[in-house]
Amino acid sequence: MESTSALLLARSQFGLNIAFHILFPSITIGLAWILVYFRIKYSRTGDATWLTAYKVWTKVFALSFAMGVVSGITMSFQFGTNWPGFMNRVGNIAGPLLAYEVLTAFFLEATFLGVMLFGMSRVPGWVHMTATVLVAVGTSISAFWILALSSWMQTPAGQVTVDGTLIAGDWLRVIFNPSFPYRFVHMMLASGLVSAFVMIGLSAWRLLGAPRDAAALRALRTAAAIAATLAPLQIVSGDLHGLNTLEYQPAKIAAIEAIWKTEKGVPLVLFAIPDEARQRNDFAIQVPKGASLVLKHELDAEIKGIDAFAPDVPPVAPLFFGFRIMVAIGVLMLLVAWGGAWALRRGALAPPWLLWIFVGFTFSGWVATLAGWVVTEIGRQPWLVTGVLRTAEAVGRISDAQLGASLTGYGVTYGLMLLAYIVVVTHLAGQGGSAEPAEKGALA
Repeated sequence: MESTSALLLARSQFGLNIAFHILFPSITIGLAWILVYFRIKYSRTGDATWLTAYKVWTKVFALSFAMGVVSGITMSFQFGTNWPGFMNRVGNIAGPLLAYEVLTAFFLEATFLGVMLFGMSRVPGWVHMTATVLVAVGTSISAFWILALSSWMQTPAGQVTVDGTLIAGDWLRVIFNPSFPYRFVHMMLASGLVSAFVMIGLSAWRLLGAPRDAAALRALRTAAAIAATLAPLQIVSGDLHGLNTLEYQPAKIAAIEAIWKTEKGVPLVLFAIPDEARQRNDFAIQVPKGASLVLKHELDAEIKGIDAFAPDVPPVAPLFFGFRIMVAIGVLMLLVAWGGAWALRRGALAPPWLLWIFVGFTFSGWVATLAGWVVTEIGRQPWLVTGVLRTAEAVGRISDAQLGASLTGYGVTYGLMLLAYIVVVTHLAGQGGSAEPAEKGALA
């Protein structure tokens, strides 16, 4: 396929698929560990409130896990239909990493998820607790392998070329490529924040209808404490990730900051309307020498601009605005988490106005996560694997009409599925739960 529009449609379709898919692992990875905490607290204290919270949020986890599996399977087919050049060229690296994820993570999750969901009254308490822990471990292992592949595509290392095909010369270097540690930590913290804010928002929704629901209040306090702890850590992680990106993907940083020309003492652009045609920033609000200080910790440090990387530069506007949306949402989440944790101290009941704020931020983590993925993935363009495989070289021969029709179908289907998901989880949380009789050997 040589059509530019078809290439854009293929990218848009895969982008839609991965954007929809990432919504659900971003909840389940963090929520699984919160469920472990609830389960341990119940076993240690015997307090039925912890059991109620566990049962309510296990339902949310199960639904989110199912949505992630379905969307992940759909996305995997597109490697063959839309991007055959990717698997033909780098399949010897991508294939094993995806297989490792299935063998070491998905099977682990799928096996023990049944025990976690349906075995509480059928197995000893320690077995059920172990199953809950193993499901959480599985979600984290899954993130490990997926981030290893994604990071390798950003900063490839350890590969060798044999007859035009890439193979792994050093698997440790492939997996632990230069950006992997930063991206993995950043994503794990992001998932913790996403799940914490989903719990904050939906627990607040429950408390608006049932102010004395002890389980919802306990879940709200727990999630607020988690969010208040993780938010500043995420800011530090993001800064370190940015410095790593400056070292290995300086063109991406130039686009994020809308730095058009290489210069010293580069200002930090807080807001502007980037004009790619004229290579300038209109209506710019900026801090003099701020970018040099933030990125290189020197006021007069030189930073390479987009001119240094032409023509292989990513589009500026999506990165520029995506990054600022991510940062703005992240700062607001920090303020809400800290304010909420303070307001809920000493067992205080949250006033209705604060509960409504919490409800408004229920899916704020999704917005920040999607904005971050836009920056990450579009920032790699025009490369599919940086410096190794161009996006245009990997796309399949599919007509514009076929891609347009399937993209429309995906968009409508995913929109309906997302709406249904939000309605169902809101209903589950709003309905609350009750502590049923303890499981066999509950405190064993």
